[in-house]
Amino acid sequence: MVLVLNQNYEPLNVCNLPRAFRLVFGDKAEVIEYDHQVVRTPRTEYRAPSVIRLQHLIHRPRPRVKLTRREVFVRDHYTCQYCGRQSHDLTLDHVTPRHRGGGHSWENLVTACKACNHRKGGKTVEEARFRLTRPPFEPRSDVYSLFTPYLTDARNEPWRDYLFLGRG
Repeated sequence: MVLVLNQNYEPLNVCNLPRAFRLVFGDKAEVIEYDHQVVRTPRTEYRAPSVIRLQHLIHRPRPRVKLTRREVFVRDHYTCQYCGRQSHDLTLDHVTPRHRGGGHSWENLVTACKACNHRKGGKTVEEARFRLTRPPFEPRSDVYSLFTPYLTDARNEPWRDYLFLGRG
């Protein structure tokens, strides 16, 4: 895997080795860091890139965190948003029930312990006389969440300098 940086050194993406070679040999990117791997062709050897930087600035929309159960639990720190109890045995609750027009969105989903979720049932927060510990929100996607899964591989250690995470 190869880390792709924008022209301004902002981390953009991760691509595979063939794609990285196409970008480099097509003069669309330059190699910033090399991997220890060598790719051999019948006539030549090429050092494999580890980090490449694009020659032109790419404008892209802000990446978004996918709406999944796990991500809602992480956002809410595995804490019931009604009673404040921390647990890994939680459920998801729609603040405004779906049958009352509440959507399946970041702003309408919270974590709840089974007791609070059962007590609230199909009511709104006000009808159940509950209070949210904090309002639900869409978390921002950051460099850490996007690229740290790749850092478990020791070969990607040089990426830390470009992800602003520091070494070790």
